[in-house]
Amino acid sequence: MPANRRRRVDEGTGSGPSSPLWMTTYGDLITQILIFFVLLYSLSSIDTRKFDMAMTSLQGSLGILQGGKTYFKGDFIESGTGQNYVGEQEKTELEKIGNEIEKIIESNNLKGIRVDMDERGLMIRFLEGALFDSGKADIKEESKKVLDKIAPILKESNHHIRVEGHTDNVPIHTKEFPSNWELSTTRAVNVVRYFIEMHGIDPKKVSAAGYGEYRPIAPNDSEKNRALNRRVDIIILKSSYEKQEPN
Repeated sequence: MPANRRRRVDEGTGSGPSSPLWMTTYGDLITQILIFFVLLYSLSSIDTRKFDMAMTSLQGSLGILQGGKTYFKGDFIESGTGQNYVGEQEKTELEKIGNEIEKIIESNNLKGIRVDMDERGLMIRFLEGALFDSGKADIKEESKKVLDKIAPILKESNHHIRVEGHTDNVPIHTKEFPSNWELSTTRAVNVVRYFIEMHGIDPKKVSAAGYGEYRPIAPNDSEKNRALNRRVDIIILKSSYEKQEPN
């Protein structure tokens, strides 16, 4: 048998199954891409989230995984994973702000102020005596010093700031405040105005609301509990709640 004939026969009747040539090229390409990203990840200081998003998007575009990519405000976002990352990042940011404010409270021995995280964001709670005299809506002079200390932190934050006024259920009937609605709303507005006029906080990022007696945090069945309900809450809102604020 001629040598060239024998060579063609041997190539076509090998001991193992043959693969199309394009699969070899495709496999080499995927391997090289994987090596590239592994080296990039190990040798560089990169944003882990962006790396994961880029890998997911690349895999989708090559057909390795079903689906594709979404582009939102300059970042790749994978459904679920991206949102979780943003939520954790935002929580960490708000907790850092809370720690800064708590240090101010402790170092200045301030009373009647609490800092907590809730579902809406970071809440700074002022019980009535911390900012206002009973039945009044003018911020006390000594209390302005407290607002002066936290205002720069609020101004630096990119989040929307919501100030809410609350009262107990004891009716008020004065010329200035015919009901608890007016008292709670005026208190919230006065805090907002102080931040804007005295500290230059952007008016677009702050809002005021008065709820009167209708959002208590304790039953109005004792003086101690009623004192808890007479409060002003300053809330640094999470981005998911900022969408509810008017533009």
